[in-house]
Amino acid sequence: MTHQGEVLTIGYERATPASLLAALREAGVQTLVDVRALANSRKPGFAKGALSAALEEAGIGYLHLRALGTPAAGREAARSGKPEVMRRIFAAHLAGTEPQAALANLKNLAGRQRVCLLCLEADPRHCHRTLVAEALGHPVMHLDPAA
Repeated sequence: MTHQGEVLTIGYERATPASLLAALREAGVQTLVDVRALANSRKPGFAKGALSAALEEAGIGYLHLRALGTPAAGREAARSGKPEVMRRIFAAHLAGTEPQAALANLKNLAGRQRVCLLCLEADPRHCHRTLVAEALGHPVMHLDPAA
């Protein structure tokens, strides 16, 4: 399965660790790129340590790009059901030096291997990972691990 330059995204809100891994394997993902500002989770199996260990066991790489996470104000807007506010906050954040460097790193990686961006939100229309994926300029495909 070769989809040169295509960027995948996935949200784990409705997933189990097993369903997430199955979706990644089925899509031929080589590296999961965690774009959460805080790579922890109340959902068992989705905190950075547990997730990266499960991915390693499955033969999938893990990269946490914290600079591509949503700032606290953006996360609060998303939790409050204000995705348009989150988008505005995140767009301003993404223009910064550190996020731009992380974006360049991600663009390079996406040009060499099949990557998937991970965040919590199930609906990609309400998640910043879609904005990250679109900023790369590659075709974007969203995976649903609950399907």
